Amino acid sequence: MGMPTAMPSPLADGGEAALYRLLTWTSPAYPTGAFSYSHGLEWAVEDGLVRDRAGLEAWVAHVVEYGAGWSDAVLFAHAHRAVAAGDWAEVDRIADLAAALRATGELALESGQQGASFLAITRAAWPGPALDRLAALRDGRPVPLPVAQAAAAAGTVPLAPALTALLGAFAASLVSAGVRLVPLGQTDGQRVTAALMPVVARTALAALAAPLDDLGTAAPMVDWAAMRHETQYTRLFRS
Repeated sequence: MGMPTAMPSPLADGGEAALYRLLTWTSPAYPTGAFSYSHGLEWAVEDGLVRDRAGLEAWVAHVVEYGAGWSDAVLFAHAHRAVAAGDWAEVDRIADLAAALRATGELALESGQQGASFLAITRAAWPGPALDRLAALRDGRPVPLPVAQAAAAAGTVPLAPALTALLGAFAASLVSAGVRLVPLGQTDGQRVTAALMPVVARTALAALAAPLDDLGTAAPMVDWAAMRHETQYTRLFRS
């Protein structure tokens, strides 16, 4: 009886490999420290702005569509294209712009720390020349999270699915924080995540077509909550 014929790896196809990378990079287990940030939500809960499932859904939807979710999605799309084109001067400019857009010190820490962690971990586990080039280019300057993610994805994961997945992961991270803070049950948390799907989809679609001139946010209450969080007496989260 002959030896069984070896089956080809399901990851041999480029599309499957890209999916595997996306699943890994957007997993809550990917050690960027995302679980330790609430993006101002901790103060919003304490102040009574977010009290229940409906309030959490509305808050996260606004952050995604009009706050940092929107700006990071546009920045990611442009950085992904710039890395793919080898335009590192543009990548550097986008990284500076991304760092300058944060309204508070805690929100700057949130993006910068996660970006640095993502870059270091991905260089070690998923090495590639674009990641090394980005690290050398920034040379100790902040590497905002969407730019680090774009350097990893460009050339390995197509732009549209990468953008949707990363934006969805950001929304899910905020929902997870809300489940712990309000608090809510895990089922209600998943109901919120499911309800956010069309918000993530339309934000990602709009960001793909947006020029950098369309950057900007309309989420002043989120920025205010993040500012108030800096002096909040009892805190579970870093933002």
